[in-house]
Amino acid sequence: MLTVAEIKAYRPKDKPYKILDGKGLYLHVSVAGGKAWHYRYELPVGNGKTFVIGAYPDVSLETARNERARLRQLVKEGIDPVAARRDDRQARIEAAKAVEAAAASIFEAVAMEWIEQWSPGKAASHVRNVRARLENYVFPAMGKRPVSEITAPEVLRALQRIQAQGFIENAHRVKVIISQVMRYAIATGRAERDPCPDLKGSLQPTPQTKHMPAFTDPADVARLLQEIDAYRNRPKVSVVTWAALALTPLLFVRPGELQAARWQDIDLERAEWKYTVSKTKTEHLVPLAAQAVAILRELKELTGGGEWLFPGRSASRHISNGAINRALQTMGFDTKNEITGHGFRAIARTLLAERLEFDPLVIEHQLAHKVPDTLGNAYNRTKYISQRRAMMQAWADYLDGLREG
Repeated sequence: MLTVAEIKAYRPKDKPYKILDGKGLYLHVSVAGGKAWHYRYELPVGNGKTFVIGAYPDVSLETARNERARLRQLVKEGIDPVAARRDDRQARIEAAKAVEAAAASIFEAVAMEWIEQWSPGKAASHVRNVRARLENYVFPAMGKRPVSEITAPEVLRALQRIQAQGFIENAHRVKVIISQVMRYAIATGRAERDPCPDLKGSLQPTPQTKHMPAFTDPADVARLLQEIDAYRNRPKVSVVTWAALALTPLLFVRPGELQAARWQDIDLERAEWKYTVSKTKTEHLVPLAAQAVAILRELKELTGGGEWLFPGRSASRHISNGAINRALQTMGFDTKNEITGHGFRAIARTLLAERLEFDPLVIEHQLAHKVPDTLGNAYNRTKYISQRRAMMQAWADYLDGLREG
């Protein structure tokens, strides 16, 4: 039997060699001087095999002998130590994979994976809103649950908590998001069905929102622009009213804000209009395309000596808020079902995104909508100003193209 002192005294030789300790255990010494414990054994069937216990001194002499005793017992029981270790390693790998698969199959993990797949091409603000709804309303309720075990009742409980806070529309939107995650889980083999369709009629209906009528087909918009051009030549049509009507699609601000525009807020040299938004009481900047500047220069020769761009019958007041709609009605448009002055905002919002493919975030800023940024600022009148200038000119050019067919 070997001693520790003897083991330390052995030096490498020209060829590897072994030093026996007895009962199948030996120390293997390599040409480089490395030492490792091996155990040699034979099974009733087959040739002898060698089991590598470990390197010395990481595995001490005492530990090696204890391991030899364990391996000898396995051999007596007819178990192959090498095969047993291989099976044990495979079992650990499979167990680790199972743990990893389970972690990847909880609702939160699937949802975050879905966001990564779904978000490219979406507006950053929309992606942030979807992520926030999941983090605030869904993950606390069922984020750690296996996605395959999510049931309709637990989804309903999560949605009812949102509904109880008075956020009915939000509850419906969260339901749609959960359904999208569940469908992604089905597609990736981690769930068999989406429980959300089972919730039909379980939530309070969303409040009905009345939308202003507006054209969204470019052909209809082209006809509208041609009618506006022709409107100027009608008998008894005021140039002031026509100018307000012609600027409406170019600027797509709220009708009341355009009709109350003041010359002191217009800078034709810088091609911009600054004013305070009536709805949010915030400063807003409208870049003026060359086409808008041309109309304003012509208008200034008529009304530039007063306060208002569009004075009414009395110079002390601007044209009424219904002037644009009355002009549209005179041209033969139905302001209840086809188009209103406010509808030009919807036209711009739709076609700028769908036809000219501008970033929805830039469009929302030009519409003076509240679009919170990462610092919580609701609106900044100079945000995306270079992109907005380019967009407003591209929009005016696009309208010219529609008008000219």
